[in-house]
Amino acid sequence: MRIQERTGAGNNRPATSAHPVMGERLPMPPRERKPALAALAVLLILVGALGATMLVLRAGDRVEVVKVTSDIQAGDSVGDHTTSVLVAADPSIHYVKSSQIEELKKLKARSPIYKGTIVIGEMFAEGATVPAGKASVGVSLKEGQYPAGIKSGDTVAVYRVGDSGSSGSHGSSSSSSSNSSSSSAGSAPLVERAKVSYVRDQTDSTISSTNLPVTLMVDSGQAASVTDAASAGQVALVIVPGN
Repeated sequence: MRIQERTGAGNNRPATSAHPVMGERLPMPPRERKPALAALAVLLILVGALGATMLVLRAGDRVEVVKVTSDIQAGDSVGDHTTSVLVAADPSIHYVKSSQIEELKKLKARSPIYKGTIVIGEMFAEGATVPAGKASVGVSLKEGQYPAGIKSGDTVAVYRVGDSGSSGSHGSSSSSSSNSSSSSAGSAPLVERAKVSYVRDQTDSTISSTNLPVTLMVDSGQAASVTDAASAGQVALVIVPGN
């Protein structure tokens, strides 16, 4: 009888549910902390801020300087063939700043300066510089005495053209001898290779003269013959290989 009572008492106990009661929260695993990742994130933020600061500082150290936009020959000024560019400031380089362009136009190039060159002060001087053993000779040419499209920097041969002999007051033998001498002289150039250092802009409509002024750089020993022919209007230029 006691056994049955115990058994019955056990049957009257409420059965415990195997499922959790609605509203109860399941236990969460402990959150794993990663201090290394947090430190890396902070480091990246600092590096980005430092990079931005450096860019601002570098931008503040840039200066506006002069760059030539076409070839400048020795003895020429830059004229209007310039533009402005930004470069990093460097006290050891004597840049010509854009604010100094008017002063620069008063100076002459010491040697040829090529298109795209950043100008520095050592490239220019107050007067035209003629290399040792050379002479700068000016000639005024009519149409037909120079090739179309001639420009500064071209290499040309200089010829004497026209009849330099005397007129009919001389005898026939003298005239024949003079013509023969002139023909012989005209077959060889006065200067085989001369450098054109200046040519007036042929498209400039404000110039009334039809003659084209050209400046040549020749050897000192050739200057006299070129000047003599130029004064008589008997100079012709021919572009030769080497340009």
